[in-house]
Parts: sequence; C-alpha cells; structure tokens
Amino acid sequence: MGWGRRRRRDGEGVLVVEGRGGAAGLRVPLEIAASYRARSRGLLGRDSVEGAMLLTPANSVHTFRMRMAIDVAYLDRRLTVVAVRTMRPGRLGLPRLRARHVLEAEAGAMGQWGVRVGARVEIEEGPATPDRGAGRR
Repeated sequence: MGWGRRRRRDGEGVLVVEGRGGAAGLRVPLEIAASYRARSRGLLGRDSVEGAMLLTPANSVHTFRMRMAIDVAYLDRRLTVVAVRTMRPGRLGLPRLRARHVLEAEAGAMGQWGVRVGARVEIEEGPATPDRGAGRR
C-alpha cells in the first residue's frame, strides 16, 4: 500500500530524497497541502519557498499568478518520480496519468536535491529537521 492511500491533513514534514549508491538521503523541509483550499493556494503569491510543497492528491499544476519559476515533480502512489519539469509563471501543466502527488520547489532545487525520473522519495509527517543547505538556495 502506497503513502497516498490514507487521508492526509495540511501540515509540515520532511521530504527525504534517496541518496545515490546507498548514501543517506537528503532531508528537505516540506509543507503538505492536502485540503482543497491548501492545494488551490499552493505557492501563489510567494516570492520564494523554504524547501518544498507537496500537493496531495494531485496530478497537475498551473503557475498562473505565480511570481517565480518552479520545479515540479510528479510522484506515483509509491512516491517514485514519474516526471520533473521547470515551469515559468503563467503556464498550465498537463495532467500526468500515473501521478498521485505533486512536489513544487523553487526552480533549480530539484536538480540540486537529486530529484529525477525514477528516484524514490519518502515523506515524514511532523516538524521539519532538514539538512543544512536543503532549503532556499
């Protein structure tokens, strides 16, 4: 059973990006947007984001009325990355059929963290305890 099977609440947590070659995973502060209202608001109106935001459930996003370009990673129900895109403000992303969750972060962050197609991530709910340098660039 995947992470997305049970109903989630808005809150905070930690995104753990698997390390290459068995290395320890990178820990990134995470906002969880599970309610319709929180998912609809997303990163709108922000000039930056500390870490990442998880929209769940979701399989597409838009950047209308956004002030910054963002990286978007689409995750399947097992939290495997199925696609990663950088979107400029004013764009509409196409829905990804296999996606159940969407991660959003400042443009360039996903590459720095090692979030790429085929990578697995973990979500830890609760107060964030991130690695240094994992948040804002």
